[in-house]
Amino acid sequence: MKSAFHDEFAAIFDANFRRVYRYLDRLSGEPELAADLAQDTFVRLYQRGCAPDTPEAWLITVATNLLRNAQSQRARRAQLLTAARGAAVLSDPLPSPAQELDAAESCQCVRRAIDTLPERERSMLLLRAEGFSYRDIAAALQINEGSVGTLLARAKRAFRDRYEGDADASR
Repeated sequence: MKSAFHDEFAAIFDANFRRVYRYLDRLSGEPELAADLAQDTFVRLYQRGCAPDTPEAWLITVATNLLRNAQSQRARRAQLLTAARGAAVLSDPLPSPAQELDAAESCQCVRRAIDTLPERERSMLLLRAEGFSYRDIAAALQINEGSVGTLLARAKRAFRDRYEGDADASR
């Protein structure tokens, strides 16, 4: 017989897995890593055995922490690699087909602009792009809910400035 938590977990999973995955994918730029971390996030929720008061905020907080841990591990491993090994592992992928060139350049501009933002601004923009409410963003980033609108507007402006500056420089 299914438990009440199992049913609640299934509903939370169905409502939030795609959003958590997309957030992690956009934040990391690595779909495989994002899929693994999203899955780990929900495994932790299931192991918890009960739903938190604000599941969306809890999920994003856990997902963000898992991503930070993964990035820290990667940084430590990179320090251990020699220059030759690092070049082989981190070499550029093969060029994209000609019809995808414009899309690839645009994605690179967006990624560069996102990467130059402070972590809080980057997280705010990506969470909002995924449709999270100001309340969820405030809880996930541990900021005052009343400040989210102002901080989000600043983050948008900073992103736009960096994106337009990068696009102008590449022309």
